[in-house]
Amino acid sequence: MNMLARTRLSNRLSSGLLWALLALALIAPWIGLYPVLGMRMMCFALFACAFNLLAGYAGLISFGHAALFGGAGYLTGMALTTWGWPTPLGIVAGVATALLIGLVMGLLAVRRSGIYFSMITLALAQIVYFYALQANFTGGEDGLQGIPRGTLFGLPLQSDRVMYYLVLVVFVASWWFLRRVVNSPFGQVLQAVRENEPRAISLGYRVNRYKLGVFLISAGFAGLAGAMKAVVMGFETLTDVHWSTSGLVILMTLVGGLGTDLGPILGAVLITVLEEKMGTISHVLVKVTGIDWFHQLNDSVSMVIGAIFVLCVLLFRRGIVGEIRARLLLNKISP
Repeated sequence: MNMLARTRLSNRLSSGLLWALLALALIAPWIGLYPVLGMRMMCFALFACAFNLLAGYAGLISFGHAALFGGAGYLTGMALTTWGWPTPLGIVAGVATALLIGLVMGLLAVRRSGIYFSMITLALAQIVYFYALQANFTGGEDGLQGIPRGTLFGLPLQSDRVMYYLVLVVFVASWWFLRRVVNSPFGQVLQAVRENEPRAISLGYRVNRYKLGVFLISAGFAGLAGAMKAVVMGFETLTDVHWSTSGLVILMTLVGGLGTDLGPILGAVLITVLEEKMGTISHVLVKVTGIDWFHQLNDSVSMVIGAIFVLCVLLFRRGIVGEIRARLLLNKISP
């Protein structure tokens, strides 16, 4: 009975928070949010959700997801700038590229588990990085510049607000699909594999096929996030295929809450705002406290993010969303 009540309460909290976030996202550009910043948040939130599907529900920690994110961005950029493809087709090409890279990575990595799985994904991602560094079509260290947004069914995507709502629709649809995957029989098997792989094998499940399947789904949505980011920002650089981006998505997911529906979104929003608005935040802290030292935070974004990560590990071991949800449920139900 307690478990049933916990489940119902958890569902009500998630649904209420979800509708509130959706309403906020719809009106955000009209109440002061810079649309490009909002789109960047949603691209990284989708990237974190794709990673969360693999790591949070299948227990596979990939250190090479930047190859999928950045690889899709490069192909989309080249399709739009060099080949002159329409924007939707360029994004599809980017997703197909991520799926191809993910297929190679998955076939080689899913036969191993734990740190060995992570190291294989990291090594393969480094191959993609050095290829992007040396290939002519990527622009090397300068990256691809001037990627056009184009149009979609006559809609001018050059308009930041039009593009914002398009990205919002894609993000919400992708998040809904990933949630359906988690709650499907396929997702239940993945969680069984995460909890006890030998038992899943003994029950007759072909575990490696399930792992490869979830790796490909995660790769496809990571590629979709990377392709949309390239279109939104209008450029693609080596940073997106660098291992630090793989670390960044891990950080976003862990801070928000690994294995939760909304945790990766919160983590992505928090880290993106810190990266983009640290100057404004430090200025506000100086005005409120009168301590000039806070101006130095603007030059130490990585240090601030690292400190937040340490605090989250010490105080929110399930991530911010996971810890809050667990404590609310405990307070509501415990006598």
